[in-house]
Amino acid sequence: MPGENLSRDEARERAGLLSVDGYEVQLDLRSAIGETEGEGPRTFRSVTTIRFRATEPGAATFVDLIAPSVNAVTLNGEDLDTAAVFDGTRIALDGLAAENELVVDAQCAYSRTGEGMHRFVDPEDGEVYLYTQYEPADSRRVYANFEQPDLKAPYRFSVQAPGAWTVWSNGSGELVDGVWKFAETKPISTYITAIVAGPYHYVTDSYERVFEDGTKLEIPLGAMCRKGLAKHFDADDVFLVTKQGLDFFHDHFDYPYPFGKYDQAFVPEYNLGAMENPGCVTFREEFIFRGKVTQASYERRANVILHEMAHMWFGDLVTMQWWDDLWLKESFADFMGTFSMVEATRFTNGWITFANNRKAWAYRADQLPSTHPVTADIRDLEDAKLNFDGITYAKGASVLKQLVAYVGREAFLEGARRYFKQNAYGNTQLGDLLSVLEETSGRDMATWSRAWLQTAGVNSLTPQVTLSAEGRITELAVIQEAAESHPQLRPHRVAVGLYRRSVEGELTRYARAEVDVEGPRTVVSELAGEEAPELVLVNDDDLTYCKIRFDENSLATLREHLGDITDPLARALCWSALWSLTRDGLMPARDFIGLVLRFAGRESDIGVLQMLHTWANSAVTHYAAPEWRAEGSRQLAEGALRELRFAEPASQNQLTWARFFASVASAEADLQLLRGLLEGTAKIDGLDVDQELRWSFVNALASTGEADESVIDAELARDDTASGKRHQVRCLAARPSAAVKAQAWAQVVESDALSNALVEATIAGFQQPAQRELTAPYAERYFAAIERVWEERSIQIGMDVVKGLFPSLQDSQGTLDATDAWLAAHENAAPALRRLVLEARDDLARALRAQACDATAGM
Repeated sequence: MPGENLSRDEARERAGLLSVDGYEVQLDLRSAIGETEGEGPRTFRSVTTIRFRATEPGAATFVDLIAPSVNAVTLNGEDLDTAAVFDGTRIALDGLAAENELVVDAQCAYSRTGEGMHRFVDPEDGEVYLYTQYEPADSRRVYANFEQPDLKAPYRFSVQAPGAWTVWSNGSGELVDGVWKFAETKPISTYITAIVAGPYHYVTDSYERVFEDGTKLEIPLGAMCRKGLAKHFDADDVFLVTKQGLDFFHDHFDYPYPFGKYDQAFVPEYNLGAMENPGCVTFREEFIFRGKVTQASYERRANVILHEMAHMWFGDLVTMQWWDDLWLKESFADFMGTFSMVEATRFTNGWITFANNRKAWAYRADQLPSTHPVTADIRDLEDAKLNFDGITYAKGASVLKQLVAYVGREAFLEGARRYFKQNAYGNTQLGDLLSVLEETSGRDMATWSRAWLQTAGVNSLTPQVTLSAEGRITELAVIQEAAESHPQLRPHRVAVGLYRRSVEGELTRYARAEVDVEGPRTVVSELAGEEAPELVLVNDDDLTYCKIRFDENSLATLREHLGDITDPLARALCWSALWSLTRDGLMPARDFIGLVLRFAGRESDIGVLQMLHTWANSAVTHYAAPEWRAEGSRQLAEGALRELRFAEPASQNQLTWARFFASVASAEADLQLLRGLLEGTAKIDGLDVDQELRWSFVNALASTGEADESVIDAELARDDTASGKRHQVRCLAARPSAAVKAQAWAQVVESDALSNALVEATIAGFQQPAQRELTAPYAERYFAAIERVWEERSIQIGMDVVKGLFPSLQDSQGTLDATDAWLAAHENAAPALRRLVLEARDDLARALRAQACDATAGM
């Protein structure tokens, strides 16, 4: 819609003109229940009063509002012509005074896409649940405002809601004469205001802290979910991690939590992982586990809880001025989430997950044509939406981990403490943080920033070993390389580890040296004279951000003895490096799959094992030569079943192998076993086939044509819940039928009737690796439809469709040519849309290169 995509220049001009003193927002949400009238969208009344000042009396500006209609607009007591000033996304304001009061009375629409005021009807009991999600710029779908992060202000919300409901917002609230009234907030940005409303199941606790000066801090804690999930809600564990996190941040930040209460809402159909609304954090409800899960799932939830908590300081208390510096909150929260989790909770191996999982996301993103510096060039809101990516989160966090090694832990934390105190409730840019870090560390932060924050791309570090006749190291050097597209070489603080096998056969480290890698070649003089290693691991302990490469001897050792590495972090780093070689077309996919089949069963870290399963699936789906795919799939299914039977009964490894087996099963005997496990006629000792695992088995049977609609509907009858509905929709779309694919395509591309969660489920079902022939006709239709979809649908749904339906399974030169033809013919398409297509094209080209490598191995 014209005017919806706010530009950085417009925001900068408006920030120079205005300062906002406060908002009063009145919402009437009683329309959320009952029947709707008319054919238009279901709406609610939103009345906003904004008090603001202008530096230039007589100047003009605009206020943001995306709404079906506006009832009235009053500026400084004068009624404005709504038809003349409101265009659907903005309200024009002329003739500003030095001090202004604006009142906007609007009818805003409930959302089904997870953007703005999302409305969800629970199919289990018919109850209605509401919550808001605004980042980066969707609060304007709920109330009129100046939608940019640097126009902070205090807010007072009041909400009318159905009588049986409870309402929550950023501040503490109480019900007064039928209206929920909330305490005024501290000055915060629009995108982190929040409303949660409905008949939620709500649990309370409290946190207390006495500081050294004797002052006492009491924080009311709350956690909520839908009533239908209450029986699964382990709120005690959520509160445990919350309290551990609050202790950690109070110990290290020297700035008390500033936002009063701390509610955490687990909400349905959420299109993100979580959102850091101060005092009212929202999470996707999938973090409430309906069945048995591994420790990796609990670790992931703890990490997200602590990530959002870190935002209370990095992002909410001190906020970036514009989305260019999104890293000032997301990189820090990603780093601090793992840092605090490892030091304050039971999840002490969190850095292994970070090295193996989060950094894999970063490495992929940093090799795409759309890669960008950690401090990005964000021209507008569409750019901002796409930059919630692996660079801003995981690479930024990795760079901060390197920064801690570079300046020292205490200098880093002292810099953070000064940063909070100097900029509390304000907005900052890159230089504000660098200046305090330079003060506390004495290091040249400008040089470090240019290398790490202001350039894109990932470096490769490879060991080069020269041995004497006696079998000792005469020289060990680290070779640093960069891609041609991003030739920057960087300073790396790394540890280089030397490994040999013991008499017992264990591959252990016997020597280690830390060194500053500078330029293309750095000699590690401390390791001269050491015995010849069987494995050299550069970036041991994962201090820097780089692609690890191996010399020939080390690679040969890993092929035979990867499972013998005793240190789980070193082993995880080696797995990650081998996956990088596979993605880069330097190791055949069948070799990587062979390593997984040989060594994954010995993996002790459950998060690493789950990642290996994901990578193995990707390897056979995208990187194996087409003529070897069937054999690769057969080997994976055979290996998965073997490990499933060998796994300790009732262990998390057993559960993980069961899920993986379901994802690769295709032979008749395998499918018969899945049917037997579902029906109770087959059994694997210790394996509890709970409802979530049942859906995994049903999905496998549906995608192979072994479960028809009646079987899927019968499973829904067993699990007639919101979660069950999502599983059912995915299974229905997964069936191998041309009619099924046509229906799924129409539901997602030609209609906007499905919610964001069901769009996601339908796309996941539509794209089945074994159904390439069925989905082949949709490659041409994809390119014909995506520009229209991008223009007509919300940006979140547009992203889901463009990324999810790209014909990646039609992995041929013809599809690559079709992608290039679309890009050439659409040079003036929305930049964000072109970026998504360019990224998908790069993934496809990478797959074709990897397939060529794998085909060579098969000759």
